[in-house]
Amino acid sequence: MSVTTNNTQAITRLSAKAESILKEILEENDDIRQLIESSDDAGSFLEGVRSLVMNYMDDRPHAYRFYRFEATGGEALEQLSWQDYAAVRMLDYLDHEGHSYEDLNLRGRKVTNEPFTLLWKAAKNGQAEAGDGFYTDMLHLFRQLKGKTQLQIPSEAQVKRWMESYPSGLDPLVEKVRRQNKERIIRVLIDKIDKKAMVSKRFVFPEGASHQEKVQLMNEWWNDYRFHLKFAIRDPDTLNELLGNSLGNEVMALLYRARDNGIPFFVNPYYLSLLNVDVPDSLIGKDLAIRYYVIYSKDLVDEFGHIVAWEKEDIVEPGKPNAAGWLLPTSHNIHRRYPEVAIMIPDTMGRACAGLCASCQRMYDFQRGNLNFDLEKLKPQYSWDEKLEMIMKYWEDDALLRDILITGGDALMSSDKSMEKILNAVYQMALRKKKKNETLADGEKFAELLRVRLGTRLLAYLPQRVTEELTSVLAGFKEKASAIGVQQFVIQTHFQSPMEITPEAKTAISRLTAAGWTVTNQLVFTAPASRRGHTNRLRQVLNDVGVLPYYTFSVKGYRENAFKFATNARAAQEQMEEKVIGTIPQQYRREVRSFPVNAGRMTENINELRDKAGIPFLATDRNVLNLPGVGKSMTYRVIGITHDGRRILEFDHDHTRTHSPVIDKLGKFVIIESKSIASYLDQLEWMGEDKRDYASIWGYSVGETEPRMSLYEYPDFDFELTKEITNYGG
Repeated sequence: MSVTTNNTQAITRLSAKAESILKEILEENDDIRQLIESSDDAGSFLEGVRSLVMNYMDDRPHAYRFYRFEATGGEALEQLSWQDYAAVRMLDYLDHEGHSYEDLNLRGRKVTNEPFTLLWKAAKNGQAEAGDGFYTDMLHLFRQLKGKTQLQIPSEAQVKRWMESYPSGLDPLVEKVRRQNKERIIRVLIDKIDKKAMVSKRFVFPEGASHQEKVQLMNEWWNDYRFHLKFAIRDPDTLNELLGNSLGNEVMALLYRARDNGIPFFVNPYYLSLLNVDVPDSLIGKDLAIRYYVIYSKDLVDEFGHIVAWEKEDIVEPGKPNAAGWLLPTSHNIHRRYPEVAIMIPDTMGRACAGLCASCQRMYDFQRGNLNFDLEKLKPQYSWDEKLEMIMKYWEDDALLRDILITGGDALMSSDKSMEKILNAVYQMALRKKKKNETLADGEKFAELLRVRLGTRLLAYLPQRVTEELTSVLAGFKEKASAIGVQQFVIQTHFQSPMEITPEAKTAISRLTAAGWTVTNQLVFTAPASRRGHTNRLRQVLNDVGVLPYYTFSVKGYRENAFKFATNARAAQEQMEEKVIGTIPQQYRREVRSFPVNAGRMTENINELRDKAGIPFLATDRNVLNLPGVGKSMTYRVIGITHDGRRILEFDHDHTRTHSPVIDKLGKFVIIESKSIASYLDQLEWMGEDKRDYASIWGYSVGETEPRMSLYEYPDFDFELTKEITNYGG
């Protein structure tokens, strides 16, 4: 619908909802209404708004200094009032009014930040250039500035009630449901094997075997990780059949589109058994954090083929430094941001995973055909030995490297033989580096290897992979590497939900800690994982089985992951209002740092500390966004908002850690979120959440990166390092 204004220009009217929200804004803010009425153009209105906010700042000198970046850091942030947050945001909006940004959610289209201009146009002539999400966000901004809304931190008792609504995979009722799921999956697989629809040379029924004998064999095979990889589901119809044909027509149509667009499917039977099909009311919706990892979203299907790489460091040209300034020995085996850390992606089965996460950052590579689930082709070739030698030489000659993360794909997808070869190469490299240092004077010595990490999601996806043979390889490496000064041995895993922590996962974790490896968890803060209490409950259950939380990551990616995205304001809210009940008192933090020394007692040590400190879990993680080219950070300001209510955030790097020298050239990084807070809250409501529980989310608009727990700091060297920076070309 359109109307004609005095200048006869046809414009689109506001929607009824937007008009109603705008009316609320003007009725609640008489000063804003008067400014609009007295302003002949948007520019004069902006000047009036700035004057109003500056009048507030006259009585808040600290807030003004924070706005001017003259007061920075965590302590400065803590001194801001809830109203100060709003005043700073309004001034940031005004400072960036009229600025345009490339929006990679819209395939690179430029969007202009003009919140107050949009408001003026809407109020002046009913011009509909913005949507409901925009007006709702602005309504809450004005209420916050005027003190009409205050920050109400939920009580610890309330947070615990939220936590209690989420069961774990160790709960008896959940275990019963999973046994039923397993029986259903086994029945379908037997039928497919009998009909030759699925064929394996290793897993074959004896001639003339009865149905019961086949069931018995399948139950034995269920404990063999190779069975799950061989019989992984690769198409929508089999997926639906194994889920009892419970997927609706709309979901199936979407999955067919995904298949036709070239998005691969790979879900192993064990992980599929964790999805609810027919469950008691108490379990309805409790598997959503898992389900979102298996079932593709419309956003992903629509964007596949147009996905932009999130990690700028993933784009490597031979002989040229990556986005962080580092020169790399090969174009696709090393990923590096920080001086102390290097990530290795081996040319082994470790390039694959035991399942494809729907929000995987590597969808960018899948669409280019660089990754696949053809496991036979991923077996190591002869050329890998040469590459491995080249990578070790690169690390040996690196002046600052002290931390190696072997990942993929998934590190534990490598065979025991491949894993042993890689770890032995790392050991020999570390030994050579140590011996070389013995010939160098203080001030000339290179950093020696202190930490080795293996990145894996198999503890959740396929815990049967953690065999006694594998843990023997890991224990043997730890023993000899410890003797030459390596002090930290870490399995860096990824549990998404307490429902993923099953008896099988618990056994796998126990084997790893018994082998002397510390298990830490990185959570991706997806929409279902972001529900009130969910992340806290995950932390608690992880602690129960001897795992320490490490990072809570906001979802990477642009429009392709919009469905799974939880806004940055929610991550900040979770940090300030929920995770806080697990804060470790200062007097116990030194004690936590010693836990990895005796990883075999990890569960006992965690329980003893929780009891002494009177806390339900150990909040040893940090809430961060993994920024392209800058690293992990939660140091940000909301500087704008799009016409549809998506916030525009400006991030600075994490000032609490060492960065590549290129950081001084990169400056700050602008991220435009893929959904508005209003859309996010609507999605939570669809999941059964009460929006009122999230009322304070609108006000979180500035943040500072939390300091790292001492547990994750590097041990000090007993010698002086060189000032030289090698392998750097930025």
